[in-house]
Amino acid sequence: MQFRPCIDIHNGTVKQIVGGSLKDAGNQAKENFVSEYNAAFYAKLYQSYGLKGGHIILLNHKESEFFEATKAQGLKALQAYPQGLMIGGGITADNAVEYLEAGASHVIVTSYVFKDGQVQFSNLKKLVESVGRERLVLDLSCRKIKGSYRIVTDRWQKATDIILTHDTLDYFRGFCDEFLIHAVDVEGKSSGIETELAAMLGDWGKQPVTYAGGAHDFKDLELLKTLGRDKIDVTIGSALDLFGGHMAFEEVLEYMK
Repeated sequence: MQFRPCIDIHNGTVKQIVGGSLKDAGNQAKENFVSEYNAAFYAKLYQSYGLKGGHIILLNHKESEFFEATKAQGLKALQAYPQGLMIGGGITADNAVEYLEAGASHVIVTSYVFKDGQVQFSNLKKLVESVGRERLVLDLSCRKIKGSYRIVTDRWQKATDIILTHDTLDYFRGFCDEFLIHAVDVEGKSSGIETELAAMLGDWGKQPVTYAGGAHDFKDLELLKTLGRDKIDVTIGSALDLFGGHMAFEEVLEYMK
């Protein structure tokens, strides 16, 4: 298990939010933390510790009046730490190369592939042709609905018909280098991890997976390490002291060693 750092950007500012509270209407979100530092600051910090494979998430819809400011923050972070971070949020086959040329190691995609409740195979094919499987991360973030983890899109606001299972992971691994999976029901709540989801991902373990959502202390990290069979990487957001939480960044890095 490795630590994967994050930079979440909303309305042009680095933030930590409650994932399930995000709404495009009015650019609303319940905020846990709003940083006084820009995205490039965090990128340089992660670079100074040699951390790679972290993700930048642009949380505004492309039609939002704040999207350009949010995107600008993301681009500055990529330029500050070339090839050290991935980026997601509004990525399509038409703009993915722009982010790679700006310094992203990978682009992260959900809504362009999982749209209107279904898999858009033509879009997935275009992405792979545009950037290559080795530069693509699929975000299979999910919510538990009627007993099953269903993939959600459009900044976690819309549920698809696709259920996250081993078969789902087996199929989509042929199109991407890694998976990023937010457990949206606990994202930003620092209330503990989704144990059932973590166990399912650990039982699979055929390709790099980063889990995000709910981790709030070192017991959670130990539980994730056990359930995930030491195969799942982890992101910590609101619970980390960098974002106003109580888990010390350097202690987390020491634990991961």
